[in-house]
Amino acid sequence: MEMHEQLIHARALQIAAELRIGDLLADGPRTAADLATATDTHTDALYRMLRMLAARGVFTETDPGCFALTDLGAPLRSDHPYSVHATLAFGGATAQVFLDSLHSVRTGEATFPTTFGTSFFDYLAGHPEHGDLFNAAMREMSRPMLRAVLDAYDFSYARRIVDVGGGNGSLLSAILRSTPDSRGVVFDAPHVAEAAQEKLRAEGLADRCSVVGGDFFHTAPEDGDLYLLKWILHDWPDDQAATILRGCRNAMAPDGRVLIIEQVIPPGDTPHPGKTMDFSMLTLVNGRERTEEQFATLLADADLRLHRIVPTASPLSLIEAVSA
Repeated sequence: MEMHEQLIHARALQIAAELRIGDLLADGPRTAADLATATDTHTDALYRMLRMLAARGVFTETDPGCFALTDLGAPLRSDHPYSVHATLAFGGATAQVFLDSLHSVRTGEATFPTTFGTSFFDYLAGHPEHGDLFNAAMREMSRPMLRAVLDAYDFSYARRIVDVGGGNGSLLSAILRSTPDSRGVVFDAPHVAEAAQEKLRAEGLADRCSVVGGDFFHTAPEDGDLYLLKWILHDWPDDQAATILRGCRNAMAPDGRVLIIEQVIPPGDTPHPGKTMDFSMLTLVNGRERTEEQFATLLADADLRLHRIVPTASPLSLIEAVSA
């Protein structure tokens, strides 16, 4: 029953993010009536939702009808260093797909196209407000993991690093700041590459990092010593993921490497967030998280060999591959 009730708590948390309750409480406690006016909601209904979340430790009722953020709830603020505001708000925007996810269980296919009438990524392209929210959510989820990745792997050997599907360049920027002798390429769809160019200029890295627009199902920038794939392969079923890897394999320098940054699902009943993410990827895009054995098979299909798996202090692991 506790697990069942988590659906209700999660939805209330998404609504709190959509209403920006965290930002409204940034300067201190406010009454439910005041918050209802600011969010155009019903005072008593909002109070009852906040009271429920306060019982979970997200808020605290400092006086009758008056609420403040707790340390647990502080990441609801959009300006918090480990904010989850966009992640929760985007989850609210797409929550219906999980209510419909019996479709995935019955068919083994993504539910998102059935619920929204188009694929996940086409939906984001056609709804820029949700696309922006999704991109912000990806930045939020990546932020606490960047340090763990940098601490776990020595990037200094790579003179030319290609970040495949590199988004706005946050990962590659962090790596280049820690490896002053390396140069980089952010490779992504043309409209995404423009945002990366702006970030690299702002970071003072435009002279060490170029931006290339293209399609990673067809090609990849050539002669890289290291090809990064962070949260890319889990978007795709095995045949398409192997195509992406094959493009990296064909483009890389003779002694180049591929570094996949994703979660590795442990065997048995071991708790791991990758098992939840795996079902989410199935439901949203027909992708998947993978076990070590599944990564090895996938890499072999792309003429690559699993060299080692490097754990990090986060749920992410670094799957390093070399030419077969």
